[in-house]
Amino acid sequence: MKLAILAIGKAGRGPERALYEHYAARLRWPLTLRELEEKRPLSPAELMRREGALLLAALPQAAKVVVLDRRGTPLASEALAARLGSWRDQGAAEVAFLIGGAEGHDQPVLDRADLLLSFGAATWPHLLARAMLAEQLYRAQQLLAGHPYHRG
Repeated sequence: MKLAILAIGKAGRGPERALYEHYAARLRWPLTLRELEEKRPLSPAELMRREGALLLAALPQAAKVVVLDRRGTPLASEALAARLGSWRDQGAAEVAFLIGGAEGHDQPVLDRADLLLSFGAATWPHLLARAMLAEQLYRAQQLLAGHPYHRG
């Protein structure tokens, strides 16, 4: 099963990027990161619409879609692993994870989600969310393989 992270904004070479790359390199599942950016100065509402359109246009065809959103469901690592394993077992070829910009996600993006996922009630920097997601994907892979990385 392929994994894709579609994220608004460009990451520099900081520690968040290094942490993301650390976990991405450990994954056996192919993982791609697409960074999308709207550079025009727009109103917050128009920026959210435009970023949503960029995310939707970049979606791999027929992918399961997980939208990271503060209003989403907070899942334990085991539950996320179970969901990914279920999709894999049902024949899903790809799962795409969408990380929005500072204004959040436009309604069409939320409507396209197969899962709205939250990393809890706290607000996280978007660059750190990428690293956290990569770690959770690695953890899910290890859980599904029965590896002792996850000790609960």
